[in-house]
Amino acid sequence: MTALLSFFLGNPTISALLASVVAALGWGLHQRLAGASAERARQAAKEAAARDIADHVDNDIGALSADTVRKELKSWARD
Repeated sequence: MTALLSFFLGNPTISALLASVVAALGWGLHQRLAGASAERARQAAKEAAARDIADHVDNDIGALSADTVRKELKSWARD
């Protein structure tokens, strides 16, 4: 077992091939994590924009008088 291990580690071609495989796997993992992080940031930005619109709507409704709100809601209600 030791002879086999020393052969693989002592051979520069096999060592370089092994190092390139490990580097490629590491780079792929890094890219995958970066993509996931970017997607989370993109979704957070969309949620923040939606929350901003919802806050504006809430503020607009809060500024209306109770009679105006009832009148507006009545147009949405089914008879």
